[in-house]
Amino acid sequence: MGEEKMLALKIVSTEGEGRLEVCEVERPGARADRVRVRVHAAGLNRADLLQKRGRYPAPTGAPADIPGLEFAGEVEQLGVEARTWGVGARVFGITAGGAQSEYVVVPESHLAPIPDSLSYEEAAAVPEVFVTAHDALFTQGRLRTGGRVLVHAVGSGVGTAAVQLARASGAGAVYGTARTREKVERAREYGMDEGVAVADEPRVFAEAVREWTSGAGVDVVLDLVGASYLDANLDALAARGRLLLVGTLGGAAATLDFRRVMGKRLRIMGTVLRARSAEEKAAAVRRFTAQVVPLLARGSVRPVLDASYDLCDADAAYARLESNRTFGKVVLKMTNGG
Repeated sequence: MGEEKMLALKIVSTEGEGRLEVCEVERPGARADRVRVRVHAAGLNRADLLQKRGRYPAPTGAPADIPGLEFAGEVEQLGVEARTWGVGARVFGITAGGAQSEYVVVPESHLAPIPDSLSYEEAAAVPEVFVTAHDALFTQGRLRTGGRVLVHAVGSGVGTAAVQLARASGAGAVYGTARTREKVERAREYGMDEGVAVADEPRVFAEAVREWTSGAGVDVVLDLVGASYLDANLDALAARGRLLLVGTLGGAAATLDFRRVMGKRLRIMGTVLRARSAEEKAAAVRRFTAQVVPLLARGSVRPVLDASYDLCDADAAYARLESNRTFGKVVLKMTNGG
């Protein structure tokens, strides 16, 4: 391979399920305040599955055909205005695309230091889900010490991160839902107090919350499922509760009863990390660095790694994520990884 080439996972077709291939592509160069990171491992997210099918195009400026929103590696090249990192620093971070490759170039402000206790594979399971969960729960959802939170899809990457962060912050109660009883039970290991398996009837969790809270409801709902859970979410929330919409696995459109929202004085907020401006992402990473990285270093919270695959086995990695049998994160190891 040429000096200025690298291997990357490319979306070579978006028809049907989409098709991926490991290809040789141009290696990007660092410029201005950006740094080039030699990627050792990259996390998979549902956005990657959608992008593979042509349903979630990369924003302007991001590689259109190389997926990947998070990575872990070492700083390899600095732009002339970069001042924060030295060559060789172990870092993880977020990007709008292109992380599933041997090298990625990002603003230096979108990186955080990897605690010594984490391997690159473990670190790659952190950025997207922990930044998303932390921002949703605390910056937007204003979860406070003693507050009650309900986390849907509790076995997902964001779900396992949210449960741990809520517990570490001193939440009064952490509840969760999942599609299977097995995932609900496994979530207890990470700090969930009570959970319930929800198949096709969301009323199950609304009734469970009523029982767990003696009718008071929860202060924050972190919803990665979407439309099918809306009515039950409104029931589960306490007065002045906050509903954070993070995913649409259960649909993207539902009828909203304004009277219920008004009567409880609820707040409904949508959040997505990928489409934010560079400044907004930098602010979220700063908060993550200050408040979450120390928890990772102490072992108070930890990445939950479902499985890792070599880059050449990317199809198997994507199939694993799409199977919905995962608990935690699926990670791709780069061929240059250490």
